[in-house]
This record gives sequence, structure tokens and C-alpha cells, in this order.
Amino acid sequence: SYEGEQVDGFYEGEGFICFEGGNTYKGLFSEGRMNGEGTYTWADGVKYEGTFVKNVQMHNGRYTWSDGSVYEGSIKDGLRHGYGVFRSGTRPVSYFGYWCNGKRHGKGVIYYDQEQTSWYSGEWVNNVREGWGSRCYRSGNTYEGQWEKNLRHGHGKMKWLTANQEYTGQWACGIQHGCGIHTWFLERMHMSQYPLRNEYVGDFVKGERHGRGTFIYADGAMYSGEWDCNKKHGKGIFVFKNGHVFQGEFVNDHPVEHPARRGAAEKATKLRAIGTRTCSSTSEQLNKTNFVLTYFICIVEKTTIINALGKTSILGSDIELDISLLLELLPREDREEEVEQVELAVFRHISKLRKAYHFYSTLGCSPSPDSTYALTKLQFWRFLKDCEFHLSSITLAEVDRLLRGLNLGFFNFLGNKPLKDIHCPHEVLLFRTFLSYLVHLAFHIYHEEYKDEVPRLQKCFLKMMSRNVLPCACRVQGILFSGERFTSFAMSYIDKCWEIYGDFYRPCPRPPSEPIVKMRQFLWMLDDFKLLSEQLTASRVLGIFVKVGASLPGVRGVNLDLEMVFLEFFEALLECALVYVTEDMIPEKEAEDNQKRRSFEIKEFSKETTAV
Repeated sequence: SYEGEQVDGFYEGEGFICFEGGNTYKGLFSEGRMNGEGTYTWADGVKYEGTFVKNVQMHNGRYTWSDGSVYEGSIKDGLRHGYGVFRSGTRPVSYFGYWCNGKRHGKGVIYYDQEQTSWYSGEWVNNVREGWGSRCYRSGNTYEGQWEKNLRHGHGKMKWLTANQEYTGQWACGIQHGCGIHTWFLERMHMSQYPLRNEYVGDFVKGERHGRGTFIYADGAMYSGEWDCNKKHGKGIFVFKNGHVFQGEFVNDHPVEHPARRGAAEKATKLRAIGTRTCSSTSEQLNKTNFVLTYFICIVEKTTIINALGKTSILGSDIELDISLLLELLPREDREEEVEQVELAVFRHISKLRKAYHFYSTLGCSPSPDSTYALTKLQFWRFLKDCEFHLSSITLAEVDRLLRGLNLGFFNFLGNKPLKDIHCPHEVLLFRTFLSYLVHLAFHIYHEEYKDEVPRLQKCFLKMMSRNVLPCACRVQGILFSGERFTSFAMSYIDKCWEIYGDFYRPCPRPPSEPIVKMRQFLWMLDDFKLLSEQLTASRVLGIFVKVGASLPGVRGVNLDLEMVFLEFFEALLECALVYVTEDMIPEKEAEDNQKRRSFEIKEFSKETTAV
């Protein structure tokens, strides 16, 4: 039955109609069809209030279900399509975001509880979490990264606040799988100002440490080598906190007992027994575990990777310098004095160097629960740039090659280190490594000035401190770390940009022939991506190379064969983006979507205010 106006036998204007089966409609008609604003109510209680176009729900409207669930937002062909808000009537679940053909699709936020402590914000595909998104659990644990089929899958970062743990890396089907970094934050010891953390960097398989990886212990010790089901297994090197090193085979988390070394270990045990106050016969009966420990100690006491002279470092057992390769370049009779004097020079500036290490290790990092940070290669490059090391006739790429030589023996034992890792921005540098690197750089840059003087290492180090570090450190240059908000945004793209860097690097013609990007490849990349334009011209890009320090100012001509480490590549990319993207290129749709979102939020706020 119909009640309302008619024109030429067609329903027209405002009217009310009751259909067979009990469905009703009240609203506007045009040419006999529901057209305009109206309310359609189904017999089962479901109600739609909004716009109709030729009998079809379109544009904007509000659905109310019999269980109390409500949707308000964009409609297309009767389905939720576009931006809209859904609130469940049976559960404390609400969704704010985009829809496609009745399903959550695009970007949106869903809250799983009334207090909004459990939520997901990110991308959806057909009602499934897929793409990039952030998840906060009711426990306070959080995950930010890639999703697939509602599971953590791809690259992401998980924080377990309840367990004081954090993982950043690859995921598969909801668990850690691939390359990643897992950190265990430990409680501070009573009356201690130093926080504690254990950290593993390496391969994971189905949630376990498996493959190749490095474990850095809270006391500064480190194991690097092969793992099997969370245990040290295979070839590996264990570096103690004092710099001593054990290398060999590990089985089931323990070093393998080598018969050839058994005699040395037993002899060392007997010598220790002679020096004890009492010597019982039982102490000579070593079981397998005790023998392995004794053998371990025996090898450790015979081997050092840092002080080739066997002297105790005044810097402390946890930060002895690794300068054995430099000592080989100096006369044997001068080596002891060289070590003592350079250690004194480092000790004189140790507080400033600690400050610089901490300052740069925090750049681009989210706050650490225990205020502990480890310096990465990316941050070390920024330190070198700020201190103008790249102006001393040595590029950052050459610095990487120079310092790579310090660990050749270490990695040769474990197997060939991938050449691409020479310039990896994620490499972690401990404080003692940071100090050793500076001593090596100082000698490389300034040794010609002091070639006839002793101690050369000390003089070179002090020259570096006075010319480079003291006047320039902690004064951050460059665009990447120019502001907290900008840095946070830029760092969210760093992994993707590292992948792009890997797509365009080429082997270096000089040994060790590791892959690296040259300025020429950077220009080719911009051309391949169709990014060169009236604003971003090739000459403008060359100016950007100078700005980020990849090319030196004032040099006549352009050498496109100059190499770019990832920091220079990334900052050049950011500078290019600021030139290429203009205000008129920002899509108008984004502004429209924001306006639509605000209108819905205002409506909801008004309703809540009215209810109060």
C-alpha cells in the first residue's frame, strides 16, 4: 500500500509505502522510485536512513541492525563503500575507516574493547588485516609492521612490555622467521646506574635462533657464529668482556672438546692446583663439564684480539682497544710505548667519547625502556659526517673498507661474510669497537704528519680529537635527523629504501669488489622512476649530492663515479623528494576524505554530547 503524492500515476514527492512481507519505506519518490532522502525498514528490524538513487541506497546513509549494531558513512549500491564508522551492538567493537563492497578495505582503525586499549590501525583487504599496520594488545604489547591474512607477516617490530622484550625483523605466519634483532631488557642491579640488556642479531626459523647470528650479552661479552634451535651449534667465536676470544666448534650450546688441546688444558689445571691452599685428589678428577670449562679458560688465556703485548689496559677490561693491525706497521721496539700512550690519550677523552657514542646511538630511535642504545653503522656515518672526516680525502665507503680489515680473521673463520654487509646500515658497533675505529681512522688520516715521531698513534689520535671530534661532535647536520617528527616519518621508510639501494648497487671495480651505489646509478634510478622534472633537474640533483656530502663543494667538474653509502643515498632521496613534490601535487581526494572523516566525528560527538 502507498500513501502520498502521485504524478501521472507515478509516486512523486514525499510518501510512505508498505511492501509485501512487511518492509516499509518513508521518504522521497521520483518517477515512481525511491529517490532522495528516506528511511527503509526491513521486516526483521534492519533499518536504513539515507540517500536513495533509483531504488538503490547510495552516497551517505545509516544502517541500524536489530542487535543494536550501527553503520554510518558512505554507501554504494546498498553496501558500505568508502569511509564509514561501524559500532557493534553485541560486542565492544568499533571500526573507523574505509570499506569496499561491504567489507573493511583500505585504511582503518578497529577497537576491540570499550576502553580502546586493544586496537589495530592500518591496512585492510576484504575484512582481513593485510599490508602495513599497528596492533596494540590489551596487555600493552604492541606490533608495528606488515600483515598477511590477519597474521604478522613480513617486516615488523614487536614490543612485549610484560616480558621486557623487543624484536625487529622478519615474520612469517605470526612468528619470527628470517633475519631480525631480538632484545631482552634486564632489570638494573641494585645501586647500579648501568642498564642491562641481551641482544641477538641474526637468523630466526619458526621463532627460534637458527642459522647465523650474533648474541651480545649484557656484560659486553659476545658470541657470533652458527645456531641450531636456540643453541650455539657449529662454528663460532665467543668474545669475553675483556676482549679475550675463543673460537672453535660448539655443540648443543657448549664448546667441543678437542683431544689435541687436552694436554694443554690438563697442564693448566695442574698448575692452578699447585697454587691453591689445598689440593685434594678429587679436584684432579675432572668430569666432562669441568674439563670443557678448563679447556675453555686455557684457550681464552692464550688468545687476545686486542692487546697484542699482553698488557692490562688502563681503559678497563671491557673496552680494550683492537689495534694489533696498527702495531704491525710500527717498529717492534716502539710498540709497548705506542699502546700505553694511545690508551692514555683515549682515557683522557673517554667521557666526551662516551657522550658522543650515546648521543648518536639515540638518533632516530624510539625511547628505550632501559635508556640503553647501541650505535649502528647508519648513526656512525652521521658521526663521521658531522666531524668532517669525509673532508680528509677519504669517503665513507673507503672508511668502511678500511675498518672492515679489523675483523677479517673473525669472519674468515666463520665463513665468507657477504660483501653487501660491508656497507650495511644496521650493523651494530659496541663502544669498544667505536673507540678502536677512531684510533684506526686517526692513524690513517694523520700518520704522514707524524711519520718520524713517537708515539705516532697518540699524536694522530689527539690531532683527530682536536680537529674533528671535539669541535664538531653532537652538532647534527643533514636532513635525516633534522627534527623528531621528520626523522620518525623518514625512518619508517628506511627498510624499503635499503631494498631499493640493493636493487641499484653494482660491484666495486676495486677489491673487495663489494656492491655499492655510485652517483651515476642514483641519477639513473631517478630517471627510471620518471622523477626528473622541471623542478628536479639533473643539475639540481648534483647540487643535492654536494649538500649531503656525497660530493665535495668547490671541486671543478663532476665525478659521477663517486660512491654513496646508504646514509648519503637516503638523505639525497629525501632532499629530492622535497624538491620534486609540490603542494599542487598533493591529491585533493586526501583533503576530501579528511573533511568527510571530520564531519562524521562531529556527528558522533554531537550525539554523545546529547546523550550526556
